[in-house]
Amino acid sequence: MNKLALYCRAGFEKEVAGEISERAAELGIYGFANLKEQSGYVIFECYQQGEADRLAREIAVSSLIFVRQMIVVGERLDNLPEQDRISPILTAYQAQSLPKSSELVVETPDTNEAKELLTFCRKFSVPLRNALKKQGYLIANGNEKQSVTLHILFVRSGCCYVGYAYNHQRSPLFMGIPRLKFPSDAPSRSTLKLEEAILTFVPQADRFSEQMIGVDLGACPGGWTYQLVKRGLFVYAVDHGKMAASLHDTGRIEHCVEDGFKFQPPKRKQIDWLVCDMVEQPMRISKLIAKWLINGWCRETIFNLKLPMKKRYQEVKLCLDFISETLDKQGLPHQIQAKHLYHDREEITVYLRVGR
Repeated sequence: MNKLALYCRAGFEKEVAGEISERAAELGIYGFANLKEQSGYVIFECYQQGEADRLAREIAVSSLIFVRQMIVVGERLDNLPEQDRISPILTAYQAQSLPKSSELVVETPDTNEAKELLTFCRKFSVPLRNALKKQGYLIANGNEKQSVTLHILFVRSGCCYVGYAYNHQRSPLFMGIPRLKFPSDAPSRSTLKLEEAILTFVPQADRFSEQMIGVDLGACPGGWTYQLVKRGLFVYAVDHGKMAASLHDTGRIEHCVEDGFKFQPPKRKQIDWLVCDMVEQPMRISKLIAKWLINGWCRETIFNLKLPMKKRYQEVKLCLDFISETLDKQGLPHQIQAKHLYHDREEITVYLRVGR
């Protein structure tokens, strides 16, 4: 087993290939990516045996921008007979000497075609679990926590990859996708982008409080402001457009009818959180965020970078490197993470915190 299967949003396969190739090279590991556009996954094959396993052990999915899940796999199993799909999978487990686990996940890529298999995957997982238990590959969850989760990735009917992922590095989410419910009182569906970002980057509830102040640049109609208000913050909502009346009713916002690129926070007000989802060139947004941090106008920020249709990964690297290098020159230690979230489209979400 010397391949990695990497899940992603359909249409971002080239970005995944570029990212995993670069990260692998940093570890002295080389290979090549097999991809089909709009497939929702990429297969990265390493040149040397054991190197796919090393990548899975040393690279956390959370540190990859465009990857939702990453599993070690062997050769694809094709033309599984409808009357007995389990036997070839058991044979693959035996031939590939897969590690034992107490968990099994049967998934598909996130495409309309593949998702039609989800009902089958749910039903198939029950008899497959029973068969794996009988063969000793799937064991009872005892006192000792298992280090891996077994994965089956069905890319189409009768065609799957068999593999595993390390629990300390994998995404715990099914298909790497969070299941969020749209709040009925939220002003727009964009609210799910910030909710997912907070759950991804800042899961601790105590990082938000009623004593905190936030700024939302490009706030109209208030989808992102809603998430901050919901967590108790008072928010300066900056936009020439109208904000939802329900947000005004909370008494927790001040609508600043200004240009988000020209707005400055009120003097003697310490801004705890800056959020921004403005539709603008990614480098212009990067320079704006860097200005806020250098001036000490905020402590933490979550913002989106809208990506061009070509060279998206290169643009992401350019923007993130610019921000880091700019803060380094100012002597500002910082933590930065970026992710192509499920609720993102042609954009990525970045979390940035200044300080140790």
